[in-house]
Amino acid sequence: MTKNIAAASIAILLVNSAHAGGAAWSYDGQRGAAPDQWGSISAACQGAQQSPVNIITNDAINADLTKIKFNWRTSALQINNNGLTVQANYNAGSSISVNGSDFELLQFHFHAPSEHAVNGKLYDMEAHFVHKAANGSLAIIAVFIDEGKENKALAPIWNNMPEQIETKDIVAVNIDGDDLLPRNTKEYFHYRGSVTTPPCSETVSWYVLQKPIEASPEQIQQFSQLIRANNRPLQALNRRFVLNRN
Repeated sequence: MTKNIAAASIAILLVNSAHAGGAAWSYDGQRGAAPDQWGSISAACQGAQQSPVNIITNDAINADLTKIKFNWRTSALQINNNGLTVQANYNAGSSISVNGSDFELLQFHFHAPSEHAVNGKLYDMEAHFVHKAANGSLAIIAVFIDEGKENKALAPIWNNMPEQIETKDIVAVNIDGDDLLPRNTKEYFHYRGSVTTPPCSETVSWYVLQKPIEASPEQIQQFSQLIRANNRPLQALNRRFVLNRN
């Protein structure tokens, strides 16, 4: 099975538990530098356009943004537990088109609780669908996950989550990212920011979908027991603004 090599490289950039700049990092400070020390690993982590942020809906600016066009296909399941998240790498050939730019889907992974907040509220979980353009810039679709009914689309991923740090190729299982999107993808918040782990590169166009999907309490608990809280603290918006497509 041929996998998207770019997905592996971007995985290192976004969520690798190894080293950035020679120093390990973590979320809790017990297994490496805590988030307030990430600046010692990468200066970009102290930048003015960091993510995640708290989105204040009354401050978001209504804008004439295009609808996100999802050109996603199914993919064989390659799943990785790196100790900091659970990530599914995606086969080549899936992409999004948004606001005049095309980005290839590389992988998606999960955070619990959510990284972004809306009016100060954190959701139970958040999924990040990571895309890369030909010029190297990133577009990340953020999908909130609320506690509710069982999510059948999560089942093949959850059923195959490695319980230790490893990567597994599940050749008999196909996944479809479309199944993990809310019915309404027209409404989203958009802002310029960074990846949420070292090196905190400020190269990301964020598209935070306004409607959440659901997962059962058992599904949320299964992830949270396997991966400790892995949300970076909220970052200052500074002079940036959030656009609202509704």
